[in-house]
Amino acid sequence: MRQTVAHLVRAAGDRYGDAEAVVDGETVLSFRRLADEVLEFARAAGAHGIVPGDRVGIWAPNSARWLVASLGAVTAGATVVPINTRYRGGEAADLLRRSRAVAVFADDGFLGYDYLGALARAAEEEPLPDLRLTVDLGPGSASWDDFVSGADALTEDYALATMDSIRPNDHSHIIFTSGTTGTPKGVLLNHRALVRLYAAYSGIWGIREGDRYLVPLPFFHTGGQSAVLSCLTRGATILPLAVFDPGKVLELVDRLKVSVLIGAPTIFASLLDHPDRDAYDLSSLRLAATGAAVVPVRLVERCRAELPFERFITAYGLTECHGTATMCREDDDAATVATTNGSALPSVEVRIVGPDGSDLPTGEPGEVWVRGYNVTEGYLDDPASTAQAVDPDGWLHTGDIGTLDIRGNLAITDRLKDMFIVGGFNVSPAEVEQVLTRHPAVSEAAVIGVPDGRLGEVGQAYLIPKPGAAVPDPAEIDAWCRERMANFKVPRSFVVVDALPRNATGKVQKTELREAAGRGGG
Repeated sequence: MRQTVAHLVRAAGDRYGDAEAVVDGETVLSFRRLADEVLEFARAAGAHGIVPGDRVGIWAPNSARWLVASLGAVTAGATVVPINTRYRGGEAADLLRRSRAVAVFADDGFLGYDYLGALARAAEEEPLPDLRLTVDLGPGSASWDDFVSGADALTEDYALATMDSIRPNDHSHIIFTSGTTGTPKGVLLNHRALVRLYAAYSGIWGIREGDRYLVPLPFFHTGGQSAVLSCLTRGATILPLAVFDPGKVLELVDRLKVSVLIGAPTIFASLLDHPDRDAYDLSSLRLAATGAAVVPVRLVERCRAELPFERFITAYGLTECHGTATMCREDDDAATVATTNGSALPSVEVRIVGPDGSDLPTGEPGEVWVRGYNVTEGYLDDPASTAQAVDPDGWLHTGDIGTLDIRGNLAITDRLKDMFIVGGFNVSPAEVEQVLTRHPAVSEAAVIGVPDGRLGEVGQAYLIPKPGAAVPDPAEIDAWCRERMANFKVPRSFVVVDALPRNATGKVQKTELREAAGRGGG
């Protein structure tokens, strides 16, 4: 099989045939039917003037139609530009403008938002000169039906020939980074790296034919793409989830016999702490994976002890390395899974580097560098940022702080930008958060540095109480911390909150916490 996403879809259709590929509410597509609908979309795309090399935006939640549109666009030779569903009109217009997208597919009215209307208003303020087609892919949409009917103008042979013209190194996606600092940058991803990476990833993790894979991570994120590609490779069923709700997830696991689940740490924390968890049959759960800059050790311990997973792993990666660089292995013991993100994938290298660019000894923290076929060739139209992120030798400078153990397992300890200095001493927020989440009254914690007249900066902790537990008492939490860490690491203030600000993938937005603290709202 040629290493392109388009050829992967066709190969899955031939190999897995009538097995369920996608179950999305009442919509059920076999692998063969999915491949046929993808090819039909590619014919329609060609009939509407979308040609190889064009960029196509998708601004919608997880659904069967998202998959058909995305896979159909790449089969037509286009590059997909996924857009965060939380973005507003001006933000989406900016990405479409910068990527020079010729078409956009949106779920108009999702969660009550007028996506296409907002985009049109943004275009009135600053035109979108390349955009010539907008389609509503939401349920019951006439414009979707009109678009797909255009397939009749072209033959399957045309679409298959177009697909065969795609080269493995062609761009399949431009995924814009979350933009927590500055303007989002468009990361260039290619077919070969995605197909190769997730063939290795899904095999190491143990996904097998017939698995049922619930995907709460957005398809517009590399985590969502990892799920799609893994399922196509291994013959597992994709179960898209448009909006995460822990009660809904528990119900789906029970009703659909979900066996594979992926998500940010907060997803698993919310399932563990759900008051009705014991009312559902979760025995079908077999595999789980989570990842973030830092994964709370206590969370991993609880998942392995309280949920029926045969394998609960952690992994690590960035959009800039197509989503994954390291992952745990089948024979890793509980301590390795709980305290590391595993070792590098085959043909991928990981180093820990000091400020002078030299390799650091085993166990000493420094910046994580990654090199391999999975590293992006760069950012869209941004050579300066590309040169800053990827050096001439091909090493991606991740901006994450971590350590390597003697077996090559990577432990992420923090982000460079999140570190703060208390009286001359460096403090890792993640280290403090690990201690806080072990307190019996605390479900989740986030720590930031805030200005202090005497020490320069001090820690401020935001705490989500554990359901059913008493509201954490700041004095008692302070005493707990002082028994377990150096005084300079102990936060000087504790704020109890119902929720933490997050992006659509569940990542805590510490920039918003810092802004709120600066306004006196923390």
